[in-house]
Amino acid sequence: MSDIVAKYQSVPTTCISDTMQGLHNMDSSIKPLKEEYHLAGRAFTVKMPVGDNLAVLKAIREAQPGDVLVIDAKGDTYRAIAGDFIVGLAKTLGIQGIVVDGVIRDIVGIKQLDFPVFCKGTTVAASGKAGWGELNVPISCGGTSVQPGDIIVGDADGVVVIPQAQEEEILQQALDKLMKDQEREASVSGNPEAVRAYLDKFLASSAGK
Repeated sequence: MSDIVAKYQSVPTTCISDTMQGLHNMDSSIKPLKEEYHLAGRAFTVKMPVGDNLAVLKAIREAQPGDVLVIDAKGDTYRAIAGDFIVGLAKTLGIQGIVVDGVIRDIVGIKQLDFPVFCKGTTVAASGKAGWGELNVPISCGGTSVQPGDIIVGDADGVVVIPQAQEEEILQQALDKLMKDQEREASVSGNPEAVRAYLDKFLASSAGK
């Protein structure tokens, strides 16, 4: 994992989203299977037809350790892009996690793997393997564009995409916002008078906007 990706591991998606004005968030239906998952890594993109996951298997074989598989499954919620066996293969090869605009199956087994999976839900139906699909091409996932190599960050609140060309600038701005948020929280926590003063100041500055 590169230094910059490691630094993103400690930044909440909310701070990153605020820094980017909310422009690169995936749809809120894409959630982690476990709330404690925090995912950060570079996107290895997968474009697959609805119901055909052979491209996912190819991606698992070709992706580098630390990559995040970002899968455009067209939002399909009938056929799973993978079950616990395939997800286990990804974990064994060092893939950082899976983000999919679609669904998985074998949810109990996948949770036992303790491997970050972000998806729209679960289903019982498997995919076919006719062989179509494309790897490491620009895709849309959860309503936002993803380029190969973009940094993907996910946590309990959802998934954000950091464009590769802006990753340094966005990281610094997000870290600055995180520090300010923490300082603000510390200044008012458990102090009713400080809370009232903060609200008065905020409401006064917002008046007439």
